[in-house]
Amino acid sequence: MPLQFEKPIDDLEDKILDMRKYAEEQGMDLYEEISLLEKRLKRLKKESFENLTRWQRVHVARAAGRPTGLDYIDRIFTNFNELHGDRSLGEDPALIAGIGEFDEQSVMVLAQQKGRDTKENIHRNFGMMHPSGYRKAMRMFDLADKFNLPVIALIDTPGAYPGIAAEERGQALVIAESIKRMSELKVPAISVVIGEGGSGGALAIGVANKVLILENSIYSVISPESCAAILWRDAAEAEKAAEALKLTA
Repeated sequence: MPLQFEKPIDDLEDKILDMRKYAEEQGMDLYEEISLLEKRLKRLKKESFENLTRWQRVHVARAAGRPTGLDYIDRIFTNFNELHGDRSLGEDPALIAGIGEFDEQSVMVLAQQKGRDTKENIHRNFGMMHPSGYRKAMRMFDLADKFNLPVIALIDTPGAYPGIAAEERGQALVIAESIKRMSELKVPAISVVIGEGGSGGALAIGVANKVLILENSIYSVISPESCAAILWRDAAEAEKAAEALKLTA
């Protein structure tokens, strides 16, 4: 589903598709007309995305159709072998981790994974990691050092899971331990914010030699909604909070 500001773009794309279909069915040459619409579409996209408000950029960063960690893994890495579990409590589906090859170099890959639909989002806990996920990340850091594997981490989370069970199992402590462990890596590390980078939940796999952020992604100490709830006691003021946080990537 397109975002509100994308509706004119979506409508114009539909019009171009309809015109192509009509030209094919009727055997007509509408090349010039379609070319004009395509130029108009390109201009409209450029103008729309160049003038996004900070709140609109937050929506783009969270968009359901945005590529997820698994999408990048499938397209960038070869011979990827996923590793599971924290060897303590269990498996956390919110973090994909394993060994793959990038440009013929074996690397350790970590990717926070949101779902592509409601069912997968529930399974992946909307990309919010439990303590077992951060312990799994630390296990991967240990393996990376042991086998001399550079680390590539893909960040996409609204934050660490804030549930009671997570807090009872030491959520804050394992986040701090993960930050510390990643800062001690002996191998090179690159972290890339591919969508949403929320607070310590993102920072726990974001202490790297090089930190990158994709266009229209966000990386912030707090979400606009939580910020608004604290400053104005009203999460509905999230748009104002996004402006204050200067979320402009």
